[in-house]
Amino acid sequence: MSSTVLALGPLSTTPTSSSLRHHRHLETQRTYIPSHIYTHRAAILLEQCSDAKELKQILPLIIKEGLYKEHLFETKLVSLFSKLGKLHEAALVFDPIEEKIDPLYHSMLKGYAKYCSVDVALSFFERMKVDGVAPVVYNFTYLLKMCGDKSDLRRGKELHGDLICNGFGENLFAMTAVLNMYSKCSRVYEAYKMFERLPQRDLIAWNAIIAGYAQNGYGKKALELVLGMQEDGIRPDSITVITVLPACSETRYLRIGKSLHGYVIRNGFESLVNISTALINLYSKCGVLKIARLVFDRMHGRNVVSWNSMIDGYAESKNPEEAIVIFEKMMREGLDPTDVTIMGGLQACAELGDFERGKYIHELANRVGLGTYVSVTNSLIAMYSKCKRVDIAAELFKNLNGKTLVSWNAMILGYAQNGRVNEALDYFCELQKGNLKPDSFTMVSVISAIAELSLLRQAKWIHGLVIRSFLDKNVFVMTSLVDMYTKCGGIHIARELFDMMDMRHVMTWNAMIGGYGTHGMGKTAVELFEVMKKVSVQPNSVTFLCVLSACSHAGLVDEGRRHFTSMEQDYGLEPGLDHYGTMVDLLGRAGRLDEAWDFIRNMPIEPGISVFGAMLGACKIHKNVELGKQAAEKLFELEPKEGGYHVLLANIYAAASMWDDVASVRKLMKTKGLQKTPGCSLVEWKNGVHSFYSGSITHPQSDRIYAKLKALGNKIRGVGYVPDTNSIHDVEDDVQEQLLNSHSEKLAIAFGLINTSPGTTIHIRKNLRVCGDCHNATKYISLVTGREIVVRDMHRFHHFKEGSCSCGDYW
Repeated sequence: MSSTVLALGPLSTTPTSSSLRHHRHLETQRTYIPSHIYTHRAAILLEQCSDAKELKQILPLIIKEGLYKEHLFETKLVSLFSKLGKLHEAALVFDPIEEKIDPLYHSMLKGYAKYCSVDVALSFFERMKVDGVAPVVYNFTYLLKMCGDKSDLRRGKELHGDLICNGFGENLFAMTAVLNMYSKCSRVYEAYKMFERLPQRDLIAWNAIIAGYAQNGYGKKALELVLGMQEDGIRPDSITVITVLPACSETRYLRIGKSLHGYVIRNGFESLVNISTALINLYSKCGVLKIARLVFDRMHGRNVVSWNSMIDGYAESKNPEEAIVIFEKMMREGLDPTDVTIMGGLQACAELGDFERGKYIHELANRVGLGTYVSVTNSLIAMYSKCKRVDIAAELFKNLNGKTLVSWNAMILGYAQNGRVNEALDYFCELQKGNLKPDSFTMVSVISAIAELSLLRQAKWIHGLVIRSFLDKNVFVMTSLVDMYTKCGGIHIARELFDMMDMRHVMTWNAMIGGYGTHGMGKTAVELFEVMKKVSVQPNSVTFLCVLSACSHAGLVDEGRRHFTSMEQDYGLEPGLDHYGTMVDLLGRAGRLDEAWDFIRNMPIEPGISVFGAMLGACKIHKNVELGKQAAEKLFELEPKEGGYHVLLANIYAAASMWDDVASVRKLMKTKGLQKTPGCSLVEWKNGVHSFYSGSITHPQSDRIYAKLKALGNKIRGVGYVPDTNSIHDVEDDVQEQLLNSHSEKLAIAFGLINTSPGTTIHIRKNLRVCGDCHNATKYISLVTGREIVVRDMHRFHHFKEGSCSCGDYW
């Protein structure tokens, strides 16, 4: 026994606990207390011991009095050491005992099952049987729990057989443990077979099978079992509720979740922190943040999980401002953040694009020792990427030890989001060289990068890779492919994929409807929206944005009005700034400028950049100086560093021959140091992408390109083309034509004509809106060359063929 004392360390002389005070009291009274009473009190003292520190203080007394040789104290010491996870010390007491009683074995086995490996625990279990100790029910429950926690199905099945051989096959307690083991090993069907065979079913058995289904992703079945439980005369308790609330969250069964909330209130479970936290999670995931916040605000004794649920709820529901408010309030109340807290805060900063606050959370993570967590670093990569600091994200990724697939996905998506498509594809290729296999999220990230390039050849390459990776049945991957093809000009391929899909998410419908809209096929987009409603797919706010945009590009004013009204009246969806901006665009493009301006003035929310930007663009199309000036002044206030709005206003003045005002805008731009974004067009050729800027002469084929443009100019003039020089002023007529002839899309078209065979479709991507002259010239070029030319500008696609454009000159 002396080795036991040495293993526990020296005796402290400081009275730090009630046990020690009791010990010292006993010492002072020792000469007046009979031996049997002293032994009894020492046993009580040992019984009350709750941690290793108290045990170290009591042990010297027990050893001094020789009490450790008594069976009572041997049993209590083995039990206490096992309970505290001190299995080595427990063995030092257990092994020397010559006449071991059964409770000693049971205590040792319980400790091994709780703190050691399956092999060690089962080895001791076999020793028990060799020593002639008959197993009892709770031996099996400990071991089965251990197998379930370790997902050791093979050994769990062996224990199940052993349990039956020992005559416990009809024991409710034992069979509930078997049921739990199968559930934790993801064999919920076998668990249910055990449940059906139970001679009787108590509350614990019902809770076990309900938890089995809920935790294995069968939320609907778990909820059905709750009904069966009540039909069997068993009332759900707080354990039942805490088990099925997450199932309601995952399945988005809000109505059932509300019924459970009512049950919680009626039965007084609201005071339980874990149940209130589960309710917050339910309402957050179902998008009902107001009720989630009410539950949160009424909670007493919130724990960190409650705060995390509220932060995540706001972050996931696209309300990052409030997520940050809750995050900062949590910090003020002095709670220590977990990795989940940090990740929720970083997600909110990413949504806001708030670099400074994101950097603060990064520093906080480092201070509390969470900065090296892989999951936190992944969130940091995503946050910095969203904040346009992909350089910092790349440095974090480079220094990250133990990169996971999530890390690679975050980095690939980060480059894609920042327009650095080549780097995204490089990382994707690097990932494939390693041991990690791309998943659906990887593919979605790469597909989104290629979509931004608008390169059909690359699109077909990644599509082939999706098929070879057996991800062509994944709804999110297929939705990304549909979206990609619409953005790469392959609208008919996109529809073929859409029609082939066995299952479609609301995002799939949105991608196809939005694709038709950007291709100017407004009527087809609206028709598909009607089909969507007929097949009972609930549209969301993005759906209506796609429909309104399609109506705008196709001039379907009345149709657009009807859908805008329906959005709130029929579906309870509150329009956002983008919806209002699209409505202004719809009215403005159609020439109803006064109506559009009245619409802006009567908006229930403050108009933003998208609203006034749409108004200014419409004023340029229809040459409305007065309203254009008012819209531009608002934009100058909202986004003072954007030079494009100044250029648009100058063009409106130029079209009205208001040259003094043109000069005034130019002077203002010079004073502010503003410049117009240079026009850039991309064209794919021989697995490479060639970029052209307006007026550029740096391309190796520049001489041939300009010669080709000169020849084309002569040809298209012969069939009716007249240069539109309204937007160019203060220069001679021949210079005006030269400037028009050097626009980036014309350079790209000429390059394509030179380097591709007759009949090949030319695909162009431009970063700005196509100007009127280029649009007109491209129609004539398609006529004289017999080529189809597809141009994707910043807003939509133009398919030029045989002298006409798919937009019908309405863009």
